[in-house]
Amino acid sequence: MFDGKYEAIFSNSAIQNVFSASFETEENIDTYLEKQILAYLDCSAEVDNVERQRLIFLLGVGSLQLFVQSNWTGPPVQLKLQDFFPPALLQKFCEPKMLHATILKLLVLDGESVYTLTSHPILLLIARIILVNSRHKLTSLQTLPWWTLRCVNIHQQLLEERSPELFTVAQACIKQVTEVEALFTGGESWHLAVQFHLESAYTFLFYYEYKKAKHCFNMAKDITKLQINLTGALGKRTRFQEKYVAQLILDVQRTDGFLLPHSELSPAPTPLESLTINYDLNDDTVLNEIKLADADQYQVPDLCAEELAVILGICIDFQKNNPIHKLTEEELLAFTSCLLSQPKFWAIQTSALLLRTKLEKGSTRRMERAMKQTQALADQFENTNTSVSERMKIFYCCQVPPHWAIQRQLANLLFELGCTGSALQIFEELEMWEDAVICYERAGQHGKAEEILRRELEKKETPGLYCLLGDVLKDHQYYDKAWELSRHRSARAQRSKGLLHLRNRQFRECVECFERSVQINPMQLGVWFSLGCAYIALEGYEGAAKAFQRCVTLEPDNAEAWNNLSTAYIRLKQKIKAFRTLQEALKCNYEHWQIWENYLLTSTDVGEFSEAIKAYHRLMDLREKYKDTQVLAILVRAVVDGVADRAGEVSSGLKGKLQELLGRVTSRVTNDGAIWRLYAQLYGNGENDSGEDIEKSLQYLTKAHKCEIQSSDWEKDVSSFKEVVKGAIEIAHVAIKCSKNKSNRQEALQILSSSRLNLRGLSSKAKQLFIDVTSNEVHSEIADEVTAMDNMIAELQELSNQLRDQC
Repeated sequence: MFDGKYEAIFSNSAIQNVFSASFETEENIDTYLEKQILAYLDCSAEVDNVERQRLIFLLGVGSLQLFVQSNWTGPPVQLKLQDFFPPALLQKFCEPKMLHATILKLLVLDGESVYTLTSHPILLLIARIILVNSRHKLTSLQTLPWWTLRCVNIHQQLLEERSPELFTVAQACIKQVTEVEALFTGGESWHLAVQFHLESAYTFLFYYEYKKAKHCFNMAKDITKLQINLTGALGKRTRFQEKYVAQLILDVQRTDGFLLPHSELSPAPTPLESLTINYDLNDDTVLNEIKLADADQYQVPDLCAEELAVILGICIDFQKNNPIHKLTEEELLAFTSCLLSQPKFWAIQTSALLLRTKLEKGSTRRMERAMKQTQALADQFENTNTSVSERMKIFYCCQVPPHWAIQRQLANLLFELGCTGSALQIFEELEMWEDAVICYERAGQHGKAEEILRRELEKKETPGLYCLLGDVLKDHQYYDKAWELSRHRSARAQRSKGLLHLRNRQFRECVECFERSVQINPMQLGVWFSLGCAYIALEGYEGAAKAFQRCVTLEPDNAEAWNNLSTAYIRLKQKIKAFRTLQEALKCNYEHWQIWENYLLTSTDVGEFSEAIKAYHRLMDLREKYKDTQVLAILVRAVVDGVADRAGEVSSGLKGKLQELLGRVTSRVTNDGAIWRLYAQLYGNGENDSGEDIEKSLQYLTKAHKCEIQSSDWEKDVSSFKEVVKGAIEIAHVAIKCSKNKSNRQEALQILSSSRLNLRGLSSKAKQLFIDVTSNEVHSEIADEVTAMDNMIAELQELSNQLRDQC
């Protein structure tokens, strides 16, 4: 087993005896295997029982390792079932394909299908029966739950969607292993602790538990005492670069020169010739790697397997928690450069090279290397030069994808380069019909996509193929056929049918399909989101709230789901809940202006005036000339009237912050009279005793008045004209108060004259526009305003004369 000869377990005479019992034709293969294993374990002698538990445990581990070799690491396994299964069992199936299909069906969970070309699925079935179904019988083995976790993670990678059943088992296993103190205490077990935390982190990461995943990654990092930071260093990136400029690199150092104890317990490095070749860039301009000005300063220490795996884990966590962006790509490339600078382990080398090819495929100068590298990674599965034991080192801590996923990445790369024929050939060989259909659809060959699916359906009818045909033809009948064929267990059939209804805006039917789909598999993030959207379209806000709540439970960093959840709460009049959900949405996406707008409105609505001011500032960062006069009016009224906020605090204390906000708003939006009036109102509209506040009120009211008279058609409408007159008279009253506070009489005269001239112009305009031709008098509806203006003009004139007399 330690040498990677996992098939030897099946040659063991005791194991062969386990499967030697006669097979009844009406039995299912999984029932037969489980019955035989349990019968072997049910032994009365205690000493013998412990030995039997160990043997069966080794069979489970050996089967899992052999399955991983068959589908992940390579080289391919030559396994003859007739060597250890009774002939009656094999005779039940006319041909190997039938047995293969039967086993794949047994591995289906939560209505999610298994990849059809999975090699030797019987091995996973045996591993699952022992490590998952029969684990209650293997009580003497401390590491059993850890191997169960590994079995669950491998099984999950075969399924189309996440399985709640497997996640439940995985969580129980993680809890059990954590409770086994012997695995984590003492200096000798640090490498086991690191490996376990990394494996747990990848499990949580896959099932959207991002916080738990980060905690596990940090635990692993803390044990190794590594300091891992992205930093800048002077360096050259191109051949013709003369000056050193700042380059992004990964700085890895050990805390205070700490060295891990018992380093001999960590896996020994694999010889370089046994690792996948890392192709050089060979570009005429860009260097193969950054040439640093002071390479010694950023020299990475000699790292062991677990330390490299920790760096890889933090890299993957960083990738999952950051948006797809050019800067993120550069940061991830810094991680891969660091990992590839120490080529020591097959699993880490493969993972790092795969990530690099994904990042480089968009660069014209690096595309060729990405292509060659992906081809080399796809070919290494068949290569027999590297032993299985070397490939298995640190394997479960690296999340290496199965070999068909690497070939799929190669096909996608070929398609992006325009090599459609080569890409299609790979997809068809892999029986990845969905990718083949997408290929044909993008190439505009819709008929060919239908033809290939019908050809495969003639060979064998499967729910997956009928769903794909439904996708191509956009016809519900094929989804119904898939649903019936799966005996009402295909989450995919209802998911696809629901999406078609959603596209056709048939929301009621869409909701029914999605509800059936999530009932079979509740871990479908996309389906919950679409279900919530459909409920909102139907105004079923309780259903929408439930759907989006499930979304954010599955993926706490989904900003759009948080935003939509808040919308549902607002419609349900649960505004406090809406406010809290929007706070979560903003944690996930700080740049989404629509979420900030919702947050602004909700904060104002629930009385969180301080948060509303903060939100308004952020909206102005994101949208330069953003304005919402209604919200500003509420905020000004709250501050001026001393309205209590949600916490019961008087809002008058926010006056300074609101003045700052209105100052910023009016510097951007200079032509809105209503906003200038609000600004004046905040300074008391001239009714304060403070001379500075009165002067500012006059300044802002004057600007508001100018905005109003610059708008079109105000002169022709009587009501608009009266509003302008009212504003002008208000300015005159404030001007009088302001002039009295002026020590400089010339300034006071100027203020009064400006207001008087403004009123005189309005009075003249009123007498021109609203005059009764027959009586030669102003219309009665505006006569009072004209009289008020004339009186105010007279008062202003008198005050001006008094000031002149004093000069």
